[in-house]
Amino acid sequence: MSAKAKGTGTNLIAGNEQPFQFKQFSIQQDKCSMKVGTDGILLGAWADISQAKRILDIGAGTGIIAIMLGQRNEEAIIHAVEVDDLAFEQAQENMRNAPWANRLEVIHHSIQDFAETQPEQYDLIVSNPPFFSGGTFSFNQDRNSVRHTIKLPHGDMLRAVQKLLTKSGKFCVILPFVEGLRFQELATSYHFYCTRVTEVLPKEHKPVERLLMQFELESKTPIRDQLIIQHEGHNEWTAQYQLLTQEFYLKF
Repeated sequence: MSAKAKGTGTNLIAGNEQPFQFKQFSIQQDKCSMKVGTDGILLGAWADISQAKRILDIGAGTGIIAIMLGQRNEEAIIHAVEVDDLAFEQAQENMRNAPWANRLEVIHHSIQDFAETQPEQYDLIVSNPPFFSGGTFSFNQDRNSVRHTIKLPHGDMLRAVQKLLTKSGKFCVILPFVEGLRFQELATSYHFYCTRVTEVLPKEHKPVERLLMQFELESKTPIRDQLIIQHEGHNEWTAQYQLLTQEFYLKF
C-alpha cells in the first residue's frame, strides 16, 4: 500500500460523499476532504476507554472517533479539537445528531492553542494524526494538508498531550508502520512510554501496515499483539476484526 493512502488496503468504506451508516449513528462526510476510513474506525474501537471520564480527540475530522468513544463509554465527556473550518462544521453536525450528543463537543482550535488555554486534563487522548513528513504536495490541497504533518508536527502534538493528559492517563494513536516506529522514538523524548501495540495486517501473509499504539507516562512492559483484517477471499473478514468492530458495522 502506498504511504499516501490514509485507510488500509482492505477498507470497508465506500469512497464517496454519501453518509456512512453505523448501527447506532450515521456520519455525514460531504464537507470533509478525508472521508470515513478504516484507520479511524480501528482506533475508535481499540482505544482503552475503561477508566476514562474525560476524553479528547485531536483532529476530529468527521467526528467519527469521538462519537465511537461516546458509544463505548456511556459516562465519559468527550471533547474533540479541529482546526479546519469545514471539518469542524461536519464534526459539529455529526455530533449534534448522535444519540449521546449531550456528552460531545467539538472545539474550533488548533491543538497547540487549545493546550495553552484548557485548564482541565483528560484521562484518554486519541488521535488519527497526519503522517506525511516529506514528499511532494498533490493538487488536492485540502486532503494534502490533512495528510502532511506541517499543520500538526508530531512534536507539537506530544507537547500538547504532555499538558493535557492526567498522570495516569493514556494516549492512543494509529500510524503507518514506519511512521509509527519513528513516533515511538520521538515519544520517548517527551517522556511517553509505549505500553501497548497492535500490529495491523491487511491479510495474514502481508506485511504490517499500521500500528495501533498506546502511550503512558509510566514505563511498563508493552503488551503486543497482531490484528489481521481479512482472509484471502474478498470480504472474508477475520473473526478478530469482526469482534473488534461489531458494535459499529451494520454487516457484522
